[in-house]
Amino acid sequence: MIKNYFKIAFRNFGRHKLFTMINIVGLSIGISAALVIYVIVNYDFTFDKNHRDSDKIYRVVTEYSFSGNVGYNGGVTGPLAGAVKAEVTGVKDVVPFFTNGGMNVFIANNTNVPTRFKDHENIVLADGRYFTLFDYTWLAGSAKTALNEPYQVVLTSDQAKIYFPKLSYGQMLGKTVTYDTIKTTVTGIIQTPQENTDFNFHDFISYSTGLNNPALKDNLQLTEWGSTTSASVLFLKLADNASAANVEKQLNVLLKKHHPPKKEDAGNTQVFHLQPLSDLHFNKDYNNFDGGHTASKTTLYGLLVIAAFLLLLGCINFVNLTTAQASQRAKEIGIRKTMGSTRRQLITQFLSETFLITIFAVIIALLVAPSILKLFADFTPKGITVDYLHHGNILLFMLALVVVVSILSGFYPALVLSGYKPVDVFKNQAHSGTSKTRNAFLRKSLTTVQFVIAQFFIMATILVSKQIYYALHKDLGFKKDAIINITIPYKNSNEGTKQVFKNRVAAIPQIEIMAVGSNPPSSGNTNSTEATYKDGKKEVKTDVQQKFGDENYLKVYNIKLLAGRNITQADSTKALIINNTYARTLGFKKPSDAIGKMLDYNDDKKMEIVGVVADFYQKSLHDAIKPLAILIPYRKYQNRTFHIALKPQSAGGDDWKKALGSMEKTWKELYPDDDFDYSFYDKNIEKFYESEQHTSTLLTWATGLSIFISCLGLLGLAMYTTNLRTKEIGVRKVLGASVAQIVTLLSTELILLILLAFVLVTPLAWYAMNKWMESFADRTTISWWIFVASGAGMLLAALFTLSFQTVKAAVANPVNSLRSE
Repeated sequence: MIKNYFKIAFRNFGRHKLFTMINIVGLSIGISAALVIYVIVNYDFTFDKNHRDSDKIYRVVTEYSFSGNVGYNGGVTGPLAGAVKAEVTGVKDVVPFFTNGGMNVFIANNTNVPTRFKDHENIVLADGRYFTLFDYTWLAGSAKTALNEPYQVVLTSDQAKIYFPKLSYGQMLGKTVTYDTIKTTVTGIIQTPQENTDFNFHDFISYSTGLNNPALKDNLQLTEWGSTTSASVLFLKLADNASAANVEKQLNVLLKKHHPPKKEDAGNTQVFHLQPLSDLHFNKDYNNFDGGHTASKTTLYGLLVIAAFLLLLGCINFVNLTTAQASQRAKEIGIRKTMGSTRRQLITQFLSETFLITIFAVIIALLVAPSILKLFADFTPKGITVDYLHHGNILLFMLALVVVVSILSGFYPALVLSGYKPVDVFKNQAHSGTSKTRNAFLRKSLTTVQFVIAQFFIMATILVSKQIYYALHKDLGFKKDAIINITIPYKNSNEGTKQVFKNRVAAIPQIEIMAVGSNPPSSGNTNSTEATYKDGKKEVKTDVQQKFGDENYLKVYNIKLLAGRNITQADSTKALIINNTYARTLGFKKPSDAIGKMLDYNDDKKMEIVGVVADFYQKSLHDAIKPLAILIPYRKYQNRTFHIALKPQSAGGDDWKKALGSMEKTWKELYPDDDFDYSFYDKNIEKFYESEQHTSTLLTWATGLSIFISCLGLLGLAMYTTNLRTKEIGVRKVLGASVAQIVTLLSTELILLILLAFVLVTPLAWYAMNKWMESFADRTTISWWIFVASGAGMLLAALFTLSFQTVKAAVANPVNSLRSE
């Protein structure tokens, strides 16, 4: 019986090749999109799901409220871990660790010069409790003893093979690994995690090493309740009957006990929160470790919606074309019923045809998916490769997709086709009356839904592109083109060497001017402090963003000075420049009114305002402009970045290349142990909007696919309509109808459906766009032409598609269509 079903299905496919091809292509596009999107979404939603009792594991994080500005930190104060262990109830495991980065690693070999690995990241100070909380497979050594003593280290298998490529894991035990000047002994090897994880550490130095090494101990700050660093991480595993809310309450009681707020800090708060392990990969406020990849649940759910829409478009095509073809199979159904076929058998027959079409579509999707993944490789997470398509849960997803699509696409057409009565069929009434009206209404409704989806994607794509263009071309208040940033490693920032580098670079002919300082005007890093202004009547205490740069800083970036003067080296700890927003916050109506006023700055010094500059954006357009101060660097970490403005390129266009070559040569002479890393500042600004650019690319892709699928369905319906009305068209032409009139007759109904879709989608798109734009402090307008352009574009695409069939029908010789009459 099943063999017979499939034989009939193939026979029907051969009889209706074009309609079958349209169905397969439409479904394969939807399924391939759904598969690729599922791969991306599944990747992000499976992070750190392999740890036992993961629902009881929490990270302690810190939230600040400072002069009305809220800040977040994924770390905690150094002494918190010890206090929690001694004073907090409901906690089963207390696991502190401290992240390190930028350490040079030395491995002894057979020569006098050890093998060196520069600036290694993902190094962490931890103890055995870390491996109690998180699950790892041990290849050598034991979790119980590996990190019990100072100067011990555990390595992941991949990292161990980098350090000791010729040794077995057992032979690696006892070997020496030196981190800068800290010698450690290998006491354990663990399997590099195969699962998706944010815990990408590969060198685990015993926590007690930090307690015994003066340099590391200073970093741990184990007695500083008032100091918080993201490097100091604390995880807790709660007891079975413990409440996260109760433990969180105890943590904040503990903080007030050991670090009571000062009277002058009224309104400023510091609060601990418990962040579930499942939230770690998705919370950009607190981030994960070392700025690793974080995902947005909103984006992922949005991707799933896009996948569902594209899949729905393919299913709509199938339902429309299958029900439109119903009259062509009416006699087949009538004969089958007369010969004794039951309705269940007929439904099974039609569902088997749908199943086969879906299988073909899935095969095409599986062949196409690797190419799509490669196409989007630039912005998908690095862990997503073509190999990821072979995961077991991906195959399960595809099986589920086959079942769902087969039922979704085939069930209604099967019900319609199997419901014909033999008597009506043989009287040529299978498509009359209520049934005809109901099927036509369904097709019109589904076609309208198709074009609602397609036009929504068009509108969203245009708006996102418009906002990205606005952000990249807006005057940010400073110059960003032809500027290079070079940062010297902290441990090598010797003042003498730095001055030599500065002098040599300044002498390069292609260099216009250079400054030394910290962050450029707009950057992802934030440095802020508190300042107070007293005018005798009131006191204004404000959180102030800080930028550090010498007297050339304003000149490199063409920052406009509104009042006062530029800062000089003599102003190091005496004077500063503020922005216009800060001047207004302090109550000054004109920038010049702020000149000469004194600030209680950073709790330890009096600073004079000597200049006011025009406002510029300190971050992306997502963030509003905040009060800002520009100061001469007075500490080592504040003057590690060179800001270099290049002269315009000459006709040959290789001036900048020569300048970079000269800089690299100088760098290698002065900093031979460090790589020459530089960046063009305008490219760094573009990176602020990588997420939006990725969204735009995905929307463009989804828009193109939705238009293509919709037009495929439109073409199929146009073919069906013209075939059904062939004789009517012939009669009309004989009676004098022109080609234009025939084309209008055949196109009017479908064009009206597109216009109806435009009316329905416009308010929905406007609302959705407004919600998305709320994430920008400065944003473009939602112009009326976005909606008109999308509607017109869809209309043109539809007319172009329809023209293939309607014009062909309109110019056909009426003799051919009327010959059988």
